[in-house]
Amino acid sequence: MFLGLKRSALVLSLVLCVAAWCQPAYAQPSPPTACARPEPGSIVQEPPDLRSHNGVLKVDLTVHDTLAPDGSTRYCYTDADGHESPNLRLRPGDLLILNLKNDLTDLKSGRSDARPAHHIHASAENNCTAGMMTSTSTNLHFHGLTIPAVCHQDDVLQTSIQPGDPPFQYKFRIPENEPPGLYWYHPHIHGFTKVQVLGGASGAIIVEGIERADKAVAGLPERVFVIRDQDLINPNAPPSKSEPVMPKLLYDTDGDVANTGTGFGKPAKDLSINFVPVPYPNYSPAVIQMKPGERQLWRVLNASAITYLNLAVLFDRKPQQLGLVALDGVPLNENGMPADFVDWQTHLGVPPGSRVEFIVQGPPAGVQALFVTRTVDTGPGGENDPNRALATIAASDDAPEPRSALAASPTPLPPSSLPWLGSVTPVVTRHLYFSEKLLDPNNPNSATEFYITVEGQKPQPFDPKSGVPNIVAKQGTVEDWIIENRSNELHAFHIHQLHFMLLDYMGVPVNEPFLRDTVNVPYYNGKTLAYPSVRIRLDFRDPNTVGTYPYHCHLLEHEDNGMMGLIRVDLAEAPQSGQNSSSSRPRPKNTSVPLCGLPARRTAAAGD
Repeated sequence: MFLGLKRSALVLSLVLCVAAWCQPAYAQPSPPTACARPEPGSIVQEPPDLRSHNGVLKVDLTVHDTLAPDGSTRYCYTDADGHESPNLRLRPGDLLILNLKNDLTDLKSGRSDARPAHHIHASAENNCTAGMMTSTSTNLHFHGLTIPAVCHQDDVLQTSIQPGDPPFQYKFRIPENEPPGLYWYHPHIHGFTKVQVLGGASGAIIVEGIERADKAVAGLPERVFVIRDQDLINPNAPPSKSEPVMPKLLYDTDGDVANTGTGFGKPAKDLSINFVPVPYPNYSPAVIQMKPGERQLWRVLNASAITYLNLAVLFDRKPQQLGLVALDGVPLNENGMPADFVDWQTHLGVPPGSRVEFIVQGPPAGVQALFVTRTVDTGPGGENDPNRALATIAASDDAPEPRSALAASPTPLPPSSLPWLGSVTPVVTRHLYFSEKLLDPNNPNSATEFYITVEGQKPQPFDPKSGVPNIVAKQGTVEDWIIENRSNELHAFHIHQLHFMLLDYMGVPVNEPFLRDTVNVPYYNGKTLAYPSVRIRLDFRDPNTVGTYPYHCHLLEHEDNGMMGLIRVDLAEAPQSGQNSSSSRPRPKNTSVPLCGLPARRTAAAGD
């Protein structure tokens, strides 16, 4: 089960397989040059790779926007050679120098907001204090990396780059002990994050060396798949004939289709895989090419603004085993588990902002194979995330070799001197909760305010001009947070600058051998005596966690509309007893593995 999923795999796969081989009924005009997109049904191409050399990766990125043929706004990053949304590949200890140029335009008015030359900032440091949040402002967040929340590194509260400004330089080192895995970059301009990410402004960061953490992936070819959502290409199309008849669709205040609770119906958003759109209603799939039976490591990023994923691979309608090795950039076996540990599952839940890295075996030649996302129950107040295909997996002997492969004989990563987070006593337990309120209680179609509130404080939408933290913590300590959901829709909790450990889910203790940076908080159904909650353990031992930064729901329309808070972590006076004040990341000890975001099932690794 995944978040209340109750549809049988047979019905699901039949619908997806029928839809997947239908021809698209709505041909789209050729896309414009800027932020170009492939046609539905295209072969999935790998994003271009920009790799560090001699410990340095220097990148020039420009962010653009343009009107798509359907009237929606597209956003994209291009590098100096015009390649879109490149993968940034670095090793621990490498220096990233990224110069970001803002080329955004106010497309509604048809003019640029670029200022005249005499208004251009005299110093890039002015970008660090401007705090200007407009539709043409931008900045970058390096999601998941434990780097300081300061300007030119990972500050998103004040750093703001305007059209007409000179390129703004981000410059930082990947921490020596950053877990090897998949991270990502995207804009984080409060109030406008959703529209830029929904338009396609995102890209992957790979911290190399996962084969050093888990030798089960050593020598495997690897693929990077970025799944994004976007406004519906065919919003007025009737549903596919392969789907059952749905009751009348309901829409939320943002105009998105509300959760039907059936696993079918019009989705809130279309999806794409490496920018190949998979549009409603027929979900004509993209094409992933593999050699028959080949084993690959797939690194999958959910860069959606609001869409949850529940990923599976089907061969002739039957779910296949996926070998999970890392979640949110953290290898599962960093805690002293077997060096070749793999957690085999048939589907993987991935909330917006989260990442999964797993082993896939290609189908035999001639077998119909699909990469799909199964339905996610987002609650009565959530958007509709139904069953749908993403790509066919086409097996052939002449399939091209993936561009990247992992080292076949890697040197194992050294163990950490830090105790596992789960063995450290928290200094405090805090209580927070998600909630929502209609601005006009008498009008169900009025705008909604979204809150994440510390118990005892008044629910208020995030004020980017305030700067007053909701929580003050001390570097060198560990805290437990209990986060409730008092709304009737699913939320995804995320905090910047650090990973955390999931302790309880819906009041049930779980055992996890890894850390994460995003977790689902189940919705309230209005019937239970207690609100659904998760309990997490946050690690402020790393000096890079010092500073002021946000925690929020990673459904970006919720964040933009107020569901965000601030934490300030003050520098420790001295290292805590039994703790190390170096920048080493904690490594967990042996425990058991849950399905992503769900209570743990016991495994052989846990002694069963």
